[in-house]
Amino acid sequence: MQQSASCGKWTYRSLLNDPDGSLEFSKLEFGEGTLQIDTAGSAGLTGTIGGTGWALSLWGCAGNGSPAQVRFQGKGEVNGEPWVYDYIGWLVPVWPNSTSKQQRTAIVGSVVRTTPHTNGSGGISPAGVVASFYAMRAS
Repeated sequence: MQQSASCGKWTYRSLLNDPDGSLEFSKLEFGEGTLQIDTAGSAGLTGTIGGTGWALSLWGCAGNGSPAQVRFQGKGEVNGEPWVYDYIGWLVPVWPNSTSKQQRTAIVGSVVRTTPHTNGSGGISPAGVVASFYAMRAS
């Protein structure tokens, strides 16, 4: 992936991978926040991802291809405990024949919770839960 193509500020949203089409859309929410990707060397990347009440530092790499790819791990301490998530995503370019002025470059991919942590409601968010994500270029 061209470093310039993946770097920058992105609006991030993720949804649980539940095939039950009768579920209310709001019950699929996994995460929401801001993704900031910066360069680190020739193919490396660093950055942050976070939202209300959580923030993770990112480290990973970008790769050229068709489509181009990013892969990174987010680590941080939230409410005194470690959070670790792994991400893989692909750059989706804008359509050349689009007439929408709101179309943005996107990264789509998958995220997995690598370590368990408490969920804020007295329970545990277990490791191994997978969600799909998309990130829209914010600027």
